[in-house]
Amino acid sequence: MDLLRFITAGSVDDGKSTLIGRLLYDSKNILIDQLEALEKSTKGRDDGSVDLALLTDGLRAEREQGITIDVAYRYFTTPKRKFIIADAPGHVQYTRNMITGASNASLIIVLVDARQGVVEQTRRHSIIASLLKIPHVVVAINKMDLVEYSQDVFNNIVIDYSEVAKQLGLEDVTYIPISALDGDNIVDKSENIKWYNGKPLLEFLEDVKLDSDINLTDARFQVQFVIRPQTEDLHDYRGYAGKIISGVYRKGDKVKVLPQDIDTTIASVEIGGKEVEEVFAPQSAVIQLADDIDISRGDSIVKAENLPQINNELEVLLCWMDDKPLMTGNKYLLQHNSRLVRAVIRNVELNEVVKATIKTASPLVYDSYEKLNVNGSAILIDETSNSTVAAVLIKQ
Repeated sequence: MDLLRFITAGSVDDGKSTLIGRLLYDSKNILIDQLEALEKSTKGRDDGSVDLALLTDGLRAEREQGITIDVAYRYFTTPKRKFIIADAPGHVQYTRNMITGASNASLIIVLVDARQGVVEQTRRHSIIASLLKIPHVVVAINKMDLVEYSQDVFNNIVIDYSEVAKQLGLEDVTYIPISALDGDNIVDKSENIKWYNGKPLLEFLEDVKLDSDINLTDARFQVQFVIRPQTEDLHDYRGYAGKIISGVYRKGDKVKVLPQDIDTTIASVEIGGKEVEEVFAPQSAVIQLADDIDISRGDSIVKAENLPQINNELEVLLCWMDDKPLMTGNKYLLQHNSRLVRAVIRNVELNEVVKATIKTASPLVYDSYEKLNVNGSAILIDETSNSTVAAVLIKQ
């Protein structure tokens, strides 16, 4: 059973918490004690309903008390798929924190209030989705019950958002009319929106194809750990363990070790201590090389005919998350997958998205985020506090 990570985003009061609550409630992913507590907390409501938003409001209350994690996570399963939901905060001042949950998402649900249409916060969230190259976008037009399930209202919002999607290069966009409060088109097709011929939200989430999101063309492997048992049976064994970032590796492949720029050949590939014919993304594996090479954590093994970029000066986009201001000359640690290097900010252009030049103490082996996002992203870490201060998208 595969896993879909997705994020919900929208303006304040667009209904994100109610939507997530409805997904959990109607798909029967709420434990009995949670359900009892939910019913007890909303006892006495005039219409006898339960407040589904309370399923995520607990984490929101924690955020308001100053806890630094600004994205709430929820987990649920159906017979078809497992899901991890990241609930992004809706306030404008927390837009930057959306990147925390969006960085690993394969899909984003952008909620739009049917009464308000496409607003500035919708555009901001869509810009981040575009920058992060989130492959699938669902525009959930919520509160259709408050506009009498009007097809014209729905169509006008589709027209408006289509223009945003065109400007930002969002290609796979699906529009679904819903009412999170009443459950219309969340788990089951709505009797109130018979003019809509598409799938309800949960069915769409279960069926959306994820295989194409994994890059099997550009082979990238970064060493996390060097295995040297030095036992009698394995005296000369030297394996390099890590996660296949992208691509496929097989015995006999001609590869380069970077940044050292050393040519060699793969002697074997292993999973779980057993030799296999091939390993591929996103598997964790061990690679053995034909030559004895001095390789350390953070070094890369790539196909000789398909090389990434190697440089110690990077043009990047930053999503700044620290309260301290970003200034030219500031020094940080740059974490790029398992490689950690010292870095200095050489140039800064402040705008909605921060453009900067980063100089690293040693060469980085990377791809542009646009080409291969898993090898084109990093984080900046404050050396003194050890806190993450920025998400980094490498442009070139």
